[in-house]
Formats: sequence, C-alpha cells, structure tokens
Amino acid sequence: MLTISNITKAYQHKTVLNNISLQLHPGTCFGLIGPNGAGKSTLLKIIAGIIQTDKGSVNFHHDKTINQKGKIGYVPQEVCLQETLTAEQNLLFFGEIYGFKKQALKSKIHDMLKDIGLFQQRNDKVSTFSGGMKRRLHIACALLHDPEIIMMDEPTVGIDPQSKKYIFNLIQDLKDNECTILYASHQMDEMEKICDDITFIDQGEIILTDSLENLLSTYSTPALYVQWEDNTAVDILNHFDNVTKEKQGWLIQTNDNNRLEIVAFIIEDAKERNKKIKQLSFTQNSLEDIFFSLTGNELRD
Repeated sequence: MLTISNITKAYQHKTVLNNISLQLHPGTCFGLIGPNGAGKSTLLKIIAGIIQTDKGSVNFHHDKTINQKGKIGYVPQEVCLQETLTAEQNLLFFGEIYGFKKQALKSKIHDMLKDIGLFQQRNDKVSTFSGGMKRRLHIACALLHDPEIIMMDEPTVGIDPQSKKYIFNLIQDLKDNECTILYASHQMDEMEKICDDITFIDQGEIILTDSLENLLSTYSTPALYVQWEDNTAVDILNHFDNVTKEKQGWLIQTNDNNRLEIVAFIIEDAKERNKKIKQLSFTQNSLEDIFFSLTGNELRD
C-alpha cells in the first residue's frame, strides 16, 4: 500500500529523521512508537506532503506521484477545526476542499455525523464541544473522502474513555474495509490493543520493526504475578531463582515448561499455611518494557 524509502530530514543541521524505510500493507494498523521528539510527527507530515524530505521517497502503490487529497487522510496532533463554525460547517469546508458536489456532500456529512455521535450537535459551534467531541469531528473531517490510508498523530490525547473506545472501534472498522492506518503515539498500551505491526523510533532512527505478535513472543519474558492476603514476602519465594517485588505482590519469572508446576506449588503452600491468595495471574512484558529494554530509560530532551 505504501513504501517509505530512506527518508532523511534535518532542521538547522539537526537530523530529525535518519534513513527511515517502512512498508505498510492494506487492512492493517501500523503503530509508530516513540517518545516526544522522536520524529513521528515529522514523518507523518512528509507522507502527507505537508513538508518535503531532504532525501528519500514516499511511494503509493509503487507510484512515485502521491495524490494526497484522494488517497490519504491525515489527523494531526493539534486539532485543526474552525471553532466559530458548527460541526456541519466544518465538514462542509473540508468536503469542498476534497471536491465533493454539494448534494452528495450533504448526504455524506449527515451519515458521518451519525457515525461519530454528533448528529444532534451538528448545528452547535465547535467551541462548545468537549475534547473528545472535537477529536471525533477532527477524525471525521479526515475520513470524509474515504481515504485508503489514514494517518493519526496522538489522536487520543486528552479525551474521555468513550471517545477513545470510539476511535479504537473505528480503527477496527477501517481495517475490515482494507484501509491502512498509520498510528503514531507514545501510549504503548493503546498499541497493544489496535496495532498489527510496530516500529520503535527513537532520536530519528528506527530501532526495530516487527509484527506485534512477534515482538511480544520474542522479547517478552513470561512470569507469574502472585499476591497474598498478608502482603508480605513468604518463605516460598526462596524456592525461585528470579523474583522481583511488583506493586503489592511478587513477580516470579517462569517458562512454558514450569509455569503450571509453580502455580500448583504456590496453591499447595497457601493451603498448608492457611493463607489466602489475593491474586494469581500469568503476565508478560508489555510493549513499554520492550521499548525501554531496547532504548534505555534516559530522558529524551
């Protein structure tokens, strides 16, 4: 669907992107993960044609000429709506940019307003909307022309849980319709819910690219989380080689061969001591754990 080859961009002799190459496939959500200042927004703006690359190319369907208007929808991090206009007027404005005929546009807008739950507020000024309502309308403006690729830059910042759930459901619907989503964020827990492929980017360079499934299976260490009712360390922990304190309980490193044996051992010990187990669950490293293991914990200024 989209091939990004050797993209490099610098501002005042500071390299923001260094030789970035990616390939996005139809019907998938591609997660671009990195801290603030990693180069995520710059890359999205280059793909959207807002800024020019110093080196490299962006090819859509192996065509070096990208029709950004017709093929790409872009949701920047900052909400770009006319707050003195109504929700319907904002959609009319973007629809006219995309070249819709008036009657077809009117019908399309009404359907879109219903989809994003703002039909009843269609005549209200955007200045009266909550952050979540603005985000939903913002995304609707980018989807109005049915793009084949939709790029979202931190779309869930500062919004309510209901609006966040709407965005996640929308992404799944888009994937079902063979739309490709490029989703940039530093909220890694979100990525685990919605992304098929992941790229870690830090200081303008790609650290790693792989499917979410491969990342979690390759870099995650399975473990068992246990918390007893008395919240204290017990002698049973001495039987295990790799144990760390985690919140109010303990994290015991396991593997596929011994995890059930460890569970049985812990349960039997609790029975003998007549102590209740408050929580006992399997866990593995998150994307955030994997990212820090690859890039370190140093601040990125």
